[in-house]
Amino acid sequence: MKIAYITFEGSTDPKTEQPRAFATVRRPRGSEYIEVAIDWPSGRSRKHLVVADDRDDQWSMAEGLQETLDGCRGTNSMVHDYLREIERFAD
Repeated sequence: MKIAYITFEGSTDPKTEQPRAFATVRRPRGSEYIEVAIDWPSGRSRKHLVVADDRDDQWSMAEGLQETLDGCRGTNSMVHDYLREIERFAD
């Protein structure tokens, strides 16, 4: 089994009642990078490349995803939820 991608939906922004952002994590076949695309309802987007065999890089991306999608700086256990999903694409 191969997981092609995972898409996250952020928590709801109380001001707009829309998800704060969406993030899609994928790793193209043969690539040494995990691609993380973050899209905001405003139409803005950003793409990150995470080294697939670098746990520190994966942790850093998990921290950024958690804060962006949840709208607050989270606890280690909150960040670990995102890290676990990123690790699905790691070496």
